[in-house]
Amino acid sequence: MLIGIAAAIGRKYHPLPVSELYSSICSLTGSENNASYTGSIDAEEDGWQLLLVNRENPLPEGYEIELTELSNGEKVDSRIYPALQQMFDDMRADGIYPVVVSGYRTDQEQQQILDDKIESYRQEGYSDADASALAQDWVAIPGTSEHQTGLAVDINADGIHSAGYEVYDWLLDHADEYGFIKRYPEDKVELTGISNEPWHYRYVGKKAAAEITKKGLCLEEYLG
Repeated sequence: MLIGIAAAIGRKYHPLPVSELYSSICSLTGSENNASYTGSIDAEEDGWQLLLVNRENPLPEGYEIELTELSNGEKVDSRIYPALQQMFDDMRADGIYPVVVSGYRTDQEQQQILDDKIESYRQEGYSDADASALAQDWVAIPGTSEHQTGLAVDINADGIHSAGYEVYDWLLDHADEYGFIKRYPEDKVELTGISNEPWHYRYVGKKAAAEITKKGLCLEEYLG
């Protein structure tokens, strides 16, 4: 079962009203003069699910969220937990058995993952500079990782009843129905700055997920 235990840790970051969201998005992306934005902001969710975090747009200072702990110890933003639970239930009903292998991360956890990746490249014979550059193709530096929002999850197979490709194929076909998108597609690396990750899914809400998936966009494109 995916059911977890809610653990409140406070919430210093408050979702913006929809009327202010576009201005905030433009400020973050440097596109305040871009009048061509056509994304469908989900008013019912107040825009919190469209927070953009990447190398150019670090996590807002003081960002804190309420987390729900899953049965395996991983955590996610409590607001996405119902959708994640339903998606996993439906996957199991189809004979696919997924597991969240990574959810919310602290600064320290993100730094450790980056350090480990750099060291693995060093062990392969790369210089310190090259190892660091290669590692950042796969691992975001602390403060710029979606995992620190609590809105992103790495989903893989349980390794017993399902294989990885079965999980990835199902997610490609159905994740948007639950408000999730494949965040780092293979053909969007130049825009996202992250190599193809078929396991990394991000909650953006059902309306945005449907439009992003239908048009073949990444989140950076969707937000203008």
